[in-house]
Amino acid sequence: MIRVSVVGAKGRMGSHVVDAVNAADDTQLALALDAGDDLHAITPDNTDVAVEFTVPSVALDNVLTLIAQGVDVVVGTTGWTDERLERVREALAAAPRDDQAVFIAPNFAISAVLAAHFAAVAAPYFESAEVVELHHPNKVDAPSGTAIHTAAGIARARAAAGLGAMPDATETDGGSRGQVVDGVHVHAVRLRGLNAHEEVLLGNAGEQLTIRADSFDRVSFMPGVLLAVRKLAAGGHAGLTVGLDRFLDL
Repeated sequence: MIRVSVVGAKGRMGSHVVDAVNAADDTQLALALDAGDDLHAITPDNTDVAVEFTVPSVALDNVLTLIAQGVDVVVGTTGWTDERLERVREALAAAPRDDQAVFIAPNFAISAVLAAHFAAVAAPYFESAEVVELHHPNKVDAPSGTAIHTAAGIARARAAAGLGAMPDATETDGGSRGQVVDGVHVHAVRLRGLNAHEEVLLGNAGEQLTIRADSFDRVSFMPGVLLAVRKLAAGGHAGLTVGLDRFLDL
């Protein structure tokens, strides 16, 4: 049995993780901690993998604490910048165990991971590409980590294909063109009734390809969370791994 501790256990996502861990045949809940609880209670003596689902403002400190405790961590909280990722790598370099692992996923939904992969595959064949992400209004970060990850993948694929900047004659827009991620415009929608959705628009003269992923319920993220937990528990993933696509043999 894989012993799993959940940080953020009372949150919207954390509560689903607790249920998923309890329901799976090969995992058991070790500790369920939330805001105000002491993360030092999570140790290798009681936990094989910790799952961190909180908010961006505390996620980095939580992960650094768990690394110092010698525990492998699966992170679902978004808002990770290059600088924050580098701090995780530095902490892992000084970790108590040489094989210690941290996994961070911009999105645990298999559909969203595949959409990002397909977008990167298609990107070199289109002159234009933009990303629209749509979420519930309680989401604290915008654009989503998934959309940033998708846009960065599109940009890398375009650069590898030798493509230049995308056409855009806009002179002033007051911010309506969205955040620019490595040259790719990303737009965020926050609307009551939505859960988690992403649409990638790719265009050439006379044609358009739309790639869309919809997660209608948070339960859709749980297979991805359990996959990451099992991968880290099995070993062989020392250091920092980002993106569930790394575990899908894409």
